[in-house]
Amino acid sequence: MCTQVLFGEHYAILEETEKWTRIRIELDGYEGWIDRKMVNEVDNALITQLQQLPAVVTTDVFNIVQSSDSYNNFLIVAGSSLPFYNQSDKTFRIDDSLYTIKGNVTIESPPDVRATIIENALKYFNAPYLWGGRSPLGVDCSGLTQVLYKMVGIPIPRDASQQVQIGQHLSFVDEAQPGDLAFFDNDEGLITHVGIIWERNKIIHSSGKVRIDNVDQFGIYNTETRKYTHKMRLMKRIIDG
Repeated sequence: MCTQVLFGEHYAILEETEKWTRIRIELDGYEGWIDRKMVNEVDNALITQLQQLPAVVTTDVFNIVQSSDSYNNFLIVAGSSLPFYNQSDKTFRIDDSLYTIKGNVTIESPPDVRATIIENALKYFNAPYLWGGRSPLGVDCSGLTQVLYKMVGIPIPRDASQQVQIGQHLSFVDEAQPGDLAFFDNDEGLITHVGIIWERNKIIHSSGKVRIDNVDQFGIYNTETRKYTHKMRLMKRIIDG
């Protein structure tokens, strides 16, 4: 598994076989295969219309969704997209189907972006690490940062090696503010890990699980093992201000 498509995210179909469909996710351009049974095709005109509207994203770890024409309900995770959301009655629409959601959402950018990123990040505390994961049920390091930024209306690339290429470079740890990103490399100099700076000398990241560790100019220091686990490469500021 290279990544996950969260509920409500749309994509282009590139290729189809009897059982599988190769897609490109609109959010980050990531390509991969999904089961054909999971495909819900919609008209291109709907996508064009949707792209003109504010992005609406769920922020609760789990959210109950109910279909308007039945008693069926299901759970969706934090970071899911709600197309054609109606704030007055908390409904959204996918193609011709109308749904009601019970849960909190963000619409575009919240007033305090940095505080919101940290608030949402702490909801993932102890979520298990999963390669390619973007869900509270399992998430990798860059999946966590990407979804947290999506929740505040800032789209960023999928992988740590791609995320490091955007934003403003920070020279010192003391310059970092909550919500800034810190990147770490391996012995070959390749970016292999990313985390979110919290308060001074603290970082929230997914390594084995989503955890909080100390961070300084040398890297991430695990207070349990009393060892550095990741070597600091650089820090980036993506949030304006």
